[in-house]
Amino acid sequence: MLRQYELVDRVLDYDPQADEALLNRAYVFSMKAHGSQKRASGDPYFSHPIEVAGILTDIHLDDETIATAILHDTIEDTVATYDEIERLFGPNVARLVDGVTKLSKIEAQTESERAAENLRKFLLAMSDDIRVLLVKLADRLHNMRTLHHIAKPEKRRRIAKETMDIYAPLAERIGMYEFMKEMQMLAFQQLEPEAYESITLRLAQMKEGGGDRIARIASGLKLLMSRGGVEAEVTGREKSAFSIFRKMNERHISFEQLSDVMAFRAIVPTEEDCYRALGLIHRRWPMVPGRFKDYISTPKRNGYRSLHTSVIHADNARIEIQIRTAEMHAEADFGLAAHWTYKQATRHDAQVSWIRDLVEILDTAGSPEELIEHTKMAMYQDRIFAFTPKGELIQLPKGATPIDFAYAVHTDLGDQAVGAKLNGRVVPLSTVISNGDQVQILRSAGQTPQANWLNLAITGKALAAIRRHLRQAERAEQVTLGTKLYEDIVRRLPAQIGPDALTHALQRLKMPDEAHLMIAIARRTVSDAAVMEALMPGSAGADVAALPPQSSAISIKGLTPGVAYDLAQCCHPVPGDRIVGLRRPDAGIEVHAIQCPVLAELADRTDEETDWVDVSWGDDSEGATARISVMVKNEPGALGILATIIGQHKANIINVRLDTRDTRFHTNLIDVEVHDLQHLMRLIAALRAADVVSSVERV
Repeated sequence: MLRQYELVDRVLDYDPQADEALLNRAYVFSMKAHGSQKRASGDPYFSHPIEVAGILTDIHLDDETIATAILHDTIEDTVATYDEIERLFGPNVARLVDGVTKLSKIEAQTESERAAENLRKFLLAMSDDIRVLLVKLADRLHNMRTLHHIAKPEKRRRIAKETMDIYAPLAERIGMYEFMKEMQMLAFQQLEPEAYESITLRLAQMKEGGGDRIARIASGLKLLMSRGGVEAEVTGREKSAFSIFRKMNERHISFEQLSDVMAFRAIVPTEEDCYRALGLIHRRWPMVPGRFKDYISTPKRNGYRSLHTSVIHADNARIEIQIRTAEMHAEADFGLAAHWTYKQATRHDAQVSWIRDLVEILDTAGSPEELIEHTKMAMYQDRIFAFTPKGELIQLPKGATPIDFAYAVHTDLGDQAVGAKLNGRVVPLSTVISNGDQVQILRSAGQTPQANWLNLAITGKALAAIRRHLRQAERAEQVTLGTKLYEDIVRRLPAQIGPDALTHALQRLKMPDEAHLMIAIARRTVSDAAVMEALMPGSAGADVAALPPQSSAISIKGLTPGVAYDLAQCCHPVPGDRIVGLRRPDAGIEVHAIQCPVLAELADRTDEETDWVDVSWGDDSEGATARISVMVKNEPGALGILATIIGQHKANIINVRLDTRDTRFHTNLIDVEVHDLQHLMRLIAALRAADVVSSVERV
């Protein structure tokens, strides 16, 4: 463990203007606050925050950040308070410590809710000051280094998985690759111990058999570049066990089949020398197709810059070579922290813009599981580059679609997307974007996010925005439907109610506002009798069966199927059918045709959970899917004739399924979009008139 003077001297070595008194106060305060607390290893707990601070001195962070590292567990694990930290160390340090502190005493129902709430607070604090993230990453790195001291294997695995899913990607997203690699390696050791041991043993055997092979190749690269006029510092190493394991899984190959397990790095003086060195290497050895990446002209979203190439060296051995300047190398190891100059208020928007996406996800997530899922997606590592028509570079995960691209550019553009052009060609929104594509989003002011987009989008930002809109639309429609049902309840009361009746009813039902009551009525989480009793005590009486009948049919015109109500799949009602609604607790109204056999079955049962509601389509309602059963002759072209007739009648085929087939006839179930009952009857009549059709029945 670092002693007090050693830690202070480290900071003063790279920052002579640092507040020495602040660091000394923090050291003494933390040591006293943690007192006799012990870690799982048996070491004094106080050693942990000091080691975290020591990690941050390696990347030359400012005095306030080092003080935060020393104090980061005091609020959570000791009797120290936020106010005390603020009084002794100032508002900045107090704010940073509070940002890093976990919410260990939140009132949450499940483990996922606790994890989500911790993540929510952490991300919000990080968006305000990126130093919160730097302290948190150093904290997690030291915890991973000492993870083997924890006795319970399940706890070690849980912490390792959290590190692999959340903290290693966070380190990667700000370019701190050294932190990322070490965390991945330590987590891999816990999550896949057998694979870790096997690969580590293979690497050791390869190293023994190859002798100084890496040193020889590095020396040869250095000599090649020197003769070409480029002075370079060249180093080589075997790839990490986790990197090898991931490649074996991705390519579905064994260790023996993996050819590029050696990686070399050339540090050159200037950016121009990077390209000169690349030319020298490619002239000397053949390049592996598809393995060259230019992150200098198109940096990664986290600011990473370097040239990557793979060549076939002697004995057909593939080697990977990275070429960069010293400045690029510093950024590659420690990313944003390599040039963090907080006192000059320097902000690297290109590197931390993704944090704004995370904060947007916080605002839109509807559940703890959604928040964690979308956050992981936003930190997705394997990415592609696509361009706007104006040449702006947009980075996306592999497998992204135009929906993801649109939301990456701007949320409003995503909400209004109706189509896309890839490299000038109109494509469906489900098309997967390839690396280097130019994407133009076609938009319409009247468009809104569709539910099926959830099957197209893969980025956390897009999914969060779509789900937010769908939740808002569902809420608005449920309020509308609930209001119609409420108005009918009021009409069924024995007398008119006063202007304050609704206010008193909300209090009796313990509802926060009118909208919540309307949603509760629509979803039947509160019964009609309870609402009547709350509006006019004594009006409902003791016998529910004696409640006044519904006074008028509830119109579903203007509401969207699948949102406030559902059209039953057993009878496929269309506008023009006589319909009835079924209400069950905490569910939308299910609309059935009056002749539906399901209704007859329910009528024979006494089901208190089900409530019948008289509903109507409303004037000029149109648009629904009907299902018809068509028996046709078993001859070539029969289905083509059916499709032609349906198309001529302006109906749209949604689905076709072969139901039965014999030597003479086959029966098809066809789902068709029609305007109303009359439209459907005209279509059925036309189909029956066709020579190839034996019978048509509505299902």
